[in-house]
Amino acid sequence: MKSEKISELTTNRLSVYLRCLNTLSAAGIKSISSQALAEQFNLNSAQIRKDLGYFGEFGIRGVGYYIEDLREHITKILGLDRPHRVGIVGAGRLGTALANYNGFSRSNFSVVALFDNDEAKIGRRIGEDKVLIHDVKKMPRLVSDESIDVMVIAVPATAAQKVLNQIMSAGIKAILNFAPASLSARLDVKVKTVDLTTTLESLSYFLARPQAGAVTKHKRKAQSEELSEINEHEL
Repeated sequence: MKSEKISELTTNRLSVYLRCLNTLSAAGIKSISSQALAEQFNLNSAQIRKDLGYFGEFGIRGVGYYIEDLREHITKILGLDRPHRVGIVGAGRLGTALANYNGFSRSNFSVVALFDNDEAKIGRRIGEDKVLIHDVKKMPRLVSDESIDVMVIAVPATAAQKVLNQIMSAGIKAILNFAPASLSARLDVKVKTVDLTTTLESLSYFLARPQAGAVTKHKRKAQSEELSEINEHEL
C-alpha cells in the first residue's frame, strides 16, 4: 500500500466496487477487466485502476481481475474481514428501524444494543434479534461488555452533541450520525453524518426548476439554427 493518505471518496468507491464484485460472484463470473466492470456498472475504468493502485497490483494483463481474489483484498482493505458490533443511541422510530435492518449482516455488522433515556423504552427488546434497549447511562460499561466498536446517533439535533461526547468518553472512535446537526469531535474520532433532509432538499431544487432543462434545450436549438444560417451564408 502506498504511504500517501487515502481519501474518503476512494474508500467510498471501494465499497461500491465490492458490491459490484459480489454481484458478479453470485452470477458465477470468475474474472473481469476494469473496462468491462466500468461498463457493466456505470463506473470509470481509469478511476477503478487508480483507486486499486493505492493498495497494490491486483490485475493481470490479458485477464483483468480475478473476482474472488479482488473481493478478498477489498474486504480486508475495508476491515470487513472481522465482525463489527454496533450500538445505537436513540430508540425512537429511526433507531428501531435501523436495529431491524437486515442489510448490516451482509457487511459483517451486527446491532447488539440500543440506548435511550426514556424509562418507558428501557428494558424492551427490538426486532428479530431481540436487541435490548439499555439506559444510556450504562453505555460505557455496555460498550466494553459487548465489544461495541461502532456507534450510531439517532437522537434529535439538540441532544446530538451531548450524545457524541458520551460516546467518545466510552472510547468509541467510529460514529454514524443521523441527527441533522454539525458535530464537533476529537481528531482521533471519525464521525460520518447522513443528513436525509439536506439530500431531499437538494432533490427538491431540481424538481422546482423544470424550466432549466427547457431553457437549455431552447438555447441549443437557437444556436444550431444560427450556425446553420452562418454556414449557408458562407457557402
